[in-house]
Amino acid sequence: MIVNSPSTPSTQPQQIVVVQKSSLLGVFFGLIGWLGFFACGLVLLLLIVLAVAAYPNPDALESKVIGGNEGAGGTIAVITIDGVISEAEDEGFVKRQIDEVSQNDSVKAIVIRVDSPGGAVTGADYLFHHLKKLKKEKGVPVVVSMGGMAASGGYYVSMAVGDQKDSIYAEPTTTTGSIGVIIPHYDVSGLLARFDVKDDSISSHERKQMLAMTRPVSPEHRQIIQGYVNETFDRFKTIVKEGRPKFSKDPAALDTLATGEIFSADQAIKSGLVDKIGFLEDAIERATELAGLTEDDVQVVKYKKPVSFLDGFSLMQSRASRGPLCVDDILEMSTPRAYFLVTSLPALASSRK
Repeated sequence: MIVNSPSTPSTQPQQIVVVQKSSLLGVFFGLIGWLGFFACGLVLLLLIVLAVAAYPNPDALESKVIGGNEGAGGTIAVITIDGVISEAEDEGFVKRQIDEVSQNDSVKAIVIRVDSPGGAVTGADYLFHHLKKLKKEKGVPVVVSMGGMAASGGYYVSMAVGDQKDSIYAEPTTTTGSIGVIIPHYDVSGLLARFDVKDDSISSHERKQMLAMTRPVSPEHRQIIQGYVNETFDRFKTIVKEGRPKFSKDPAALDTLATGEIFSADQAIKSGLVDKIGFLEDAIERATELAGLTEDDVQVVKYKKPVSFLDGFSLMQSRASRGPLCVDDILEMSTPRAYFLVTSLPALASSRK
């Protein structure tokens, strides 16, 4: 409706008033929209409840039959060691697989699938210990299947097979070896001097800062650290001798190989670091044979970590709360520690799982 101003001249502007009339049809569609909104909310809530109910135990592992005769009484368990090995392996996926296999009375043989460049010394030794313990307690044969890489700490954990004949399989393109220890250290004292920055830390003893990045390592401190590395290295070679008995009889041959050098599968065969060229199915076949069974007698089971509906939300929340780089990350990267690891980069692998 338009209201006109009086006909008499006036300096006041005309005023226009628009009146909208609501219709029944508009009210109806508005009501439908709100009902739809609430219905979607209820459906989403129901989906969340169902998702949580589907995972009553978020720490439980899912098992998948990947070969053999599904439903057979015997089981060949495949334990997967994938990626960089951290120090927190007591809570890690590999340890959970070991626990799962230890509680499964139907397991007749174990295949350890390794695809790892190694990692923290403590983490690798922890897994090696528990794999050996599992083999002893279960009294079943263990075979190793190496994937793309089973080097350094990845080779270390592979020695859990013990002195069993023809028990380590490497794929044709596997990279292995790298038997050695490294403590990364980076001297940035020259850079600090350029910007007139000094390390003025106060410590209980000068050796507390032997590996500080802000100063060169003195000859005395280098000798101390080298002694620590050598002791850890000697343990590595002892572990290799347990898994490769030929080197117990010929330690000099192992010393020739244990330089941190990586080897191809063919080179590893010739030097005695592995037994056979073959894929996962070949290792499974060997494990079945060692168990005195046939393919019809067993089902081959592989484990995977269950992923719930809420995992994505919790991961995003964790990352958002930590930010791109938090103090924990900086401390983690700057903490000196020994590694069985194939790398030419700074130690950036976190021990948090």
